[in-house]
Amino acid sequence: MGRKGKMLEREITSNYLHETITLKIYLPESFSPLYKYHICIMQDGNDYYQLGRVATFSDRLHEEAEIENTVFVGIHYKDRYDRLKKYHPKGEQYEAYTKFLIKEVIPLLDDFLPTYHMGGTRALMGDSLAGTLALLTAIRYPNTFGKVIMQSPLVDDIVLEAVQNANKIQALDIYHTIGTAETNVETTEKPNVDFITPNRKLKELLDEKGLTYFYKEIPDGKHTWKYWQADMTNALTSIFGN
Repeated sequence: MGRKGKMLEREITSNYLHETITLKIYLPESFSPLYKYHICIMQDGNDYYQLGRVATFSDRLHEEAEIENTVFVGIHYKDRYDRLKKYHPKGEQYEAYTKFLIKEVIPLLDDFLPTYHMGGTRALMGDSLAGTLALLTAIRYPNTFGKVIMQSPLVDDIVLEAVQNANKIQALDIYHTIGTAETNVETTEKPNVDFITPNRKLKELLDEKGLTYFYKEIPDGKHTWKYWQADMTNALTSIFGN
């Protein structure tokens, strides 16, 4: 079955990353410059389109009027080491990548799409380390990104400290899931990482902050797209629901 929406591509030659990066932008079937749109920016963009089936979910949820008018934007990585450099808070290109999002991606989208130009209508979505990036970026720039979808984020002391010290986090709307079987995850940095214990600590901290926050543990959920895809409808309707 063909897509009902339309996929566009835009390239940014980044002054911060010193490379050309492609944005894959999915417009809903009913897209019109007469309306304004929410924006969902996805790191691991190709994975979200291919494994997460975001375009298919966008088609259905827009058709059934279950979500607000939303444009999805996918940004992908070269390989897992490039991903680590850009998404991990200790990565050598982490700061440059954050500036790329704030100072290059957002202005481009606001320039050619009919957006609201407001943080509360922009979301960052990511799985695993991309979810970590989404949370930390929104904490630092809540006026730019007011919504976060993080699926099984990598949580370490840097993340917990950032949340603990965050002053404007109450403005955020966060959707957060973790699988109960994520106790022994293989990552690019090291094997056998326990994800669920620090995610539960993160949940406790976020609960104390008084923000709009949805947390869900997926029974027997593992660190795979099978579980992230299965939860996509809940994630998108929670953040963009009518």
